[in-house]
Amino acid sequence: MEITASMVKDLRERTGAGMMDCKKALVECEGNVEKAIDYLREKGIAKAAKKAGRIAAEGLVDAYIHMGGRIGVLLEINCETDFVAKTDNFKSLCHDVAMHIAAANPQYVRREEVPTDALDKEKEVLRAQALNEGKPEKIVDRMVEGRVEKYYKEICLMEQPYVKDPDKTIGDLIAEATATIGEKITIRRFTRYERGEGLEKRQDNFAEEVMAEAGRK
Repeated sequence: MEITASMVKDLRERTGAGMMDCKKALVECEGNVEKAIDYLREKGIAKAAKKAGRIAAEGLVDAYIHMGGRIGVLLEINCETDFVAKTDNFKSLCHDVAMHIAAANPQYVRREEVPTDALDKEKEVLRAQALNEGKPEKIVDRMVEGRVEKYYKEICLMEQPYVKDPDKTIGDLIAEATATIGEKITIRRFTRYERGEGLEKRQDNFAEEVMAEAGRK
């Protein structure tokens, strides 16, 4: 698998390790970021290792309601102490993530939560698409693997580009907050409600609307 500069940058921001160490870890782990993080921790390189082992049981349940009550989000983000949970920085982080969820409509927090049957079904669809495009059989599996990575970025909150700054992911945002605040921070769960969901209605670009509303604040 090709190791891109953005993958190295992502790993560096999440672990605090050097560029060359991050690239080596990604090569050793065939591009799997989570395994690369474990690899760096095992080598004693990742600066976030100590924070990662802590217990984050405090935090907030935050709510974001889109203008007019069209979309609502309930979100739980955890930290280590009640003191941090009461700070403006932590409250702002919770609100920003809830607003992102309203705009980007993720289905899961992280890729490990995607059910096996849903992933298998998606792979079948992607494989059929590749074959229908006339792609050679020998490269179809590689194409499906690449498209599955894109699928994760579309449905998993931690891998989505942050709506306020698409150059970083929500995972990057949490890693930066962890480094700034000095405590382990984790997104535990969320629920997103959309008025009339499942009913036939006109299509709206909620991401643009949410961002427009954020710009007015």
